[in-house]
Amino acid sequence: MRAIVITRPGGPEVLEASERPAPEPGPGEVLIDVAAAGINFIDVYYRTGAYPQETPYTPGVEAAGTVAAVGEGVREFSAGDRVAWANVQGGYAEKAVVPADKVVPVPAGVSLEDAAASLLQGMTAHYLTRSTYPVREGDTVLVHAAAGGMGLLLTQAAVSLGARVIATASTPEKEKLAKDAGADATMGYDGFPERVRELTGGEGVAVVYDGVGAPTFDGSLESLRRRGTLALYGAAGGPVPPFDPQRLNRAGSVFLTRPSLAHYVEKREELLERAADVYAWVESGAVKVHVGRRYDLAEAAAAHADLEARRSTGKLLLIP
Repeated sequence: MRAIVITRPGGPEVLEASERPAPEPGPGEVLIDVAAAGINFIDVYYRTGAYPQETPYTPGVEAAGTVAAVGEGVREFSAGDRVAWANVQGGYAEKAVVPADKVVPVPAGVSLEDAAASLLQGMTAHYLTRSTYPVREGDTVLVHAAAGGMGLLLTQAAVSLGARVIATASTPEKEKLAKDAGADATMGYDGFPERVRELTGGEGVAVVYDGVGAPTFDGSLESLRRRGTLALYGAAGGPVPPFDPQRLNRAGSVFLTRPSLAHYVEKREELLERAADVYAWVESGAVKVHVGRRYDLAEAAAAHADLEARRSTGKLLLIP
């Protein structure tokens, strides 16, 4: 089978296409014919070594496809089932073996491409708006990088709960995408804290959902209302340097959290609940999945380069 293999940390060039033996499922595992794999910034963190990962390995922590075979002891799935998974490496390949307890069913009304494009980021949007800071009707929230795959889903999730969304994006074209997703106001990054204060009558927002990191962190703190929450869920622009916690006091007794999806789907029941909610959003049309571009498996390096250079909008997919 064809697969992408990483043998050392580095730039996009370490994503090498190769022929590998087709895997077989062991006890408690599922063999999946991959239809589409999502490309996420966490893949970049693993590739560069920011998140340690033993090499060699096949990257890709989000994908969807059809069950080809199941290992001993697997009762929940059988050959032919449409499924998806997140938080397990191996998606950048034609076939993948995944622990059955990490696999979720895909409803008949959701395409496998949409399933791959929405699961990881959709569940992230779900826990951020339902659990990390439960959005209430009438809240004003700030979403950074709102035209990316994550930002578009997060904007729609917050709007569906009755929030007023202020969105940042790097170009007017990306601002329009955020507007189309339901953002009430959009802006670039220059001077955004002052603009946020103007739009909120000087009060600030209830929560900032920040997946950018170092470039926006200071402004995110400045954008919060008293006792607001900064949910720093990623660092696409680089990690935040160490800082004095007293800054949280000076900003108005605000809260800072650095959440991770893995901690919000530790139990199988929670994983299934969040996945089912995300796919219900997609199936009903309440949340629309925007696939910005599809790449052949051999184009994985180009896809990573586009993602890191912010040349993309919406979700990027690898199609084996």
